[in-house]
Amino acid sequence: MSDADCGRKTYDGPPDYRVVGRHGMYPDISHDEIARFNFLAQMNRHLSTKVMPGVSEAFDARVEPAFKKSEGRDFRDRHEVRKALLRDPLFQWWSALRRATMEQRQQAGRWVTLRQAATLNEKAAQMTEGDNRLSLDPDLKIPRYVSAIDHHCMPGSYHTELTPGDVTGAANYDIGLFATTGGMLGQFNDGGGVAVAEWVKKNLPDFKPKRILDIGCGLGHNVLPIAQAFPDAEVVAVDVGAPMLRYGLARAKAMGVDNVRFVQGDVSKLAEFENESFDWVQSTMFLHETSYSSMQQIFAETRRLLKPGGVVLHVEQPQYSDDMPLFEQAMRDWDAFYNNEPFWTKMHEVDLDAYMAKAGFAKDGIIHDGVAAIVDPAVFPEAANDDEQEDYGRKAAWHVIGAFKETGAAAS
Repeated sequence: MSDADCGRKTYDGPPDYRVVGRHGMYPDISHDEIARFNFLAQMNRHLSTKVMPGVSEAFDARVEPAFKKSEGRDFRDRHEVRKALLRDPLFQWWSALRRATMEQRQQAGRWVTLRQAATLNEKAAQMTEGDNRLSLDPDLKIPRYVSAIDHHCMPGSYHTELTPGDVTGAANYDIGLFATTGGMLGQFNDGGGVAVAEWVKKNLPDFKPKRILDIGCGLGHNVLPIAQAFPDAEVVAVDVGAPMLRYGLARAKAMGVDNVRFVQGDVSKLAEFENESFDWVQSTMFLHETSYSSMQQIFAETRRLLKPGGVVLHVEQPQYSDDMPLFEQAMRDWDAFYNNEPFWTKMHEVDLDAYMAKAGFAKDGIIHDGVAAIVDPAVFPEAANDDEQEDYGRKAAWHVIGAFKETGAAAS
């Protein structure tokens, strides 16, 4: 007799951290450290499914009526909504707990990696030393939009090295994603890359890229599924953070992926790569961590690097639009103001089509679509025999904006 037959509610919380995928570079994690990650995953789920709906109810019942009574009009934009929410105790409670959970997640991950820093750094060095698939630039000037921010409360962001050859920041990022997302990105936190590879296979069935560029790759968790889906392609992954790239190559080798080269560079000016030298340029959840000016430079650079007939794809959260409620926009803006993602709010309001056109892409070649992470049966066993991929309330989804470079177009 099933739980449902007995009237018992089946468990619908986040997966146990112990099902996470442990590749050869994965740090050792103790029983108590696993318990911390499980608590944080449960807290994240509680805040998003139990507390946040209450914030919505409070907005409808208290915040919006009070504003209309005080101002004699409706909200003009999401900024007015956010400022009104700041005065409501339920929003304050939800926001404070969410921020605390993010900080605790970083503390938990940092403890794991720092206590075994020497071992992790030595292992990465042994796996990458002398390998020409790792190209670092010690003289690279880190862009201010990276160096001035501890992105999503991550100490030192993507680039800081505590010691020569450091990979602890990257390892911390790797081990915490599973808890932060509640397993929605799969066993190896690569759901974004898996989704993009599936999208390309489905929508561009005759596309056979020989050279692929992934910009803002981080530790490469989203580029590996793309490399695996196109094993005959040369894949180049670029990021400003040397720790991410060291760890990324070691991680790729540990997972048996050998067609990715990790290069340190500023993606707004990649002079080391020739015009029209890539068939596909890709980014996954990267644009919101760039600045206004750099984003426009990045779009221009991607067009320069793209071969005629090639495609650029950027995977991001959806843009704010007139049909998205102002309350939803304000809640999505939380990351900009309280999760160290200052460019999030502006990035999601700009006209990306206009930016792409300004970079030289033809308007009739611009792509808009959506992708969703594949529910990983290694994480959610109930998905093992589900051909229709029900999301079980756990599927991450993103917007895709991209463009084809018209055949015969010259690089600018």
